[in-house]
Amino acid sequence: MYRNLKIVAVITTLIMIFVQIGGSLVTKTGSAEGCGDSWPLCHGQLLPKDWPLDTIIEIAHRGVSGLAIIFLILFGVMAWRQMSHVRETKFLVYVSLSFILIQSLVGAAAVVGLWHGDFVLAAHFGISLICFAAVFVLTLLVFHVDQKFDTKDLIIKQTLRNHTIGITIFIYFVIYSGALVRHADASLACTSWPHCMPNQIIPTNFYQWVQMGHRFLVLILFVWMVIALIHVYKHYSNYRVIKNGWTIMFVLLLLQVLTGALTIFTYVNIFIALFHALFITLLFGMLCYYILLLSRNEYREK
Repeated sequence: MYRNLKIVAVITTLIMIFVQIGGSLVTKTGSAEGCGDSWPLCHGQLLPKDWPLDTIIEIAHRGVSGLAIIFLILFGVMAWRQMSHVRETKFLVYVSLSFILIQSLVGAAAVVGLWHGDFVLAAHFGISLICFAAVFVLTLLVFHVDQKFDTKDLIIKQTLRNHTIGITIFIYFVIYSGALVRHADASLACTSWPHCMPNQIIPTNFYQWVQMGHRFLVLILFVWMVIALIHVYKHYSNYRVIKNGWTIMFVLLLLQVLTGALTIFTYVNIFIALFHALFITLLFGMLCYYILLLSRNEYREK
C-alpha cells in the first residue's frame, strides 16, 4: 500500500516542479496572453483554431496545472488515510490543496483581467512555491527520510534555528524580487554582471533598480548562507542530515547565482532561465523541510 503512495508522491512532486517551471516559461516567453482573456477556454474555444507557440505554451501550462490539482487531491487523500499518524501530514495536505487552488484562481484572474500590476503578478510564483514546498516535504515524509537519518535524536540549538527561520523567510523575498524582474520585463535592464552596466554601478531607472535590487538581495542571502554553513560545519558535523543538507542547499544557491549571471551573459537563454527558477525552488523546498525538523525539535522539548 505504501508503494502506491510513494509512486503518487513522486509523480505529484514532479508535476509541481513542472508547474513552477511552466509558470516561468510562460512569463519568459511572453505567453501569458496566448489564450487571450479567456479562462478556462482558450480564445473562447475549447480547442482554438490557431496554435501559435504562445498559445501552445499557455495551454500546456494550464493542462499541467489541472493535472497537478488532480494528483494533489489523490496524493492528499492517500496520505491522509495512510499517514494520519504522522503529526504534520494533515497540515501539509491542507496547505498544498489550499495554495494550488489559490494559485489557479490568481492565474485565472490575471488572464481575465481582474489581477493587474507587475508587483501583484509576481506573487503568483510565490503562491505556487508554497504549494510545491508542502508537497515536497510531505513526499520526504512518505519516504521516511527523517527516520533514515535518525532525526529523533537531533538537537538543534537556537543559533541554527534563527539562521534556518531567518533564511527561509528572507529567501521568499528574494524569490519574489526575482519574479518581479520577470514580470516587470527587467531581465536585461542591466547587461553587465555583477554591476549594472559597463562603467555604471548605480541604477538610473525603475527597471535597473528592480534588477539590481534582486541582485543585492541575492548577495545578502549568499553571505548569510556562508555564515550559516560555517556554523553547521563547526557545530553539527556529526549530524549527516544537517551537514549534508546544508551543503546541498549551498550548492543549489551557487547554481542559482551562476545561472542568474549566465542569464545576463546569454541574453536570457530560456533553458538557463528555467534552471535558474528550478534551483531556487528546490532550495526553498529543502529549507521548509528543515523548518519541519525545527518544529519537531521544539515539540520534543515541551
